[in-house]
Amino acid sequence: MEYSIRPISNEDRESIIDIFNHYVENSFAAYPENKLPYQAFDMFLKMSNGLPTGSIKDKNGKIVGFGMLRTHNPMPAFSQTAEATYFIHPEHTGKGLGKMLLGYLEKGAAEKGITNILANISSLNPNSIKFHQKNGFIECGRFRKVGKKKDQEFDTIWMQKML
Repeated sequence: MEYSIRPISNEDRESIIDIFNHYVENSFAAYPENKLPYQAFDMFLKMSNGLPTGSIKDKNGKIVGFGMLRTHNPMPAFSQTAEATYFIHPEHTGKGLGKMLLGYLEKGAAEKGITNILANISSLNPNSIKFHQKNGFIECGRFRKVGKKKDQEFDTIWMQKML
């Protein structure tokens, strides 16, 4: 199947929030306890603050994934570092879309002068940890038992990729 990536737009609102909410309800990949309303999309766009975003569409125009970079720290000393967030619809995982989206975000990051990409991952999300390791990220920090969701404590693992 053919896929394309383009910057996230307002018309992607419901599809993106629906994908995100799947992970809210069914995993530890997204940290909220409860589904987000569609208005949360505005917060996602604001968080990206002009950094690269991407939505993946299949050949029929259906959004099957999204990702974005956001500022790691607003202080100018950290302007070359961004945090990544991406989610692929569960029916489309394992097809190389995460790698494709990450490459798209990395290219956009380099154009913006970003030299480091960070990922904050739940220790209860082993697939994401493996994905990041396979794509050049290294673990650079761990905060023990700082998160709790569905009555389960978890660590946050910080991973880094230098571009």
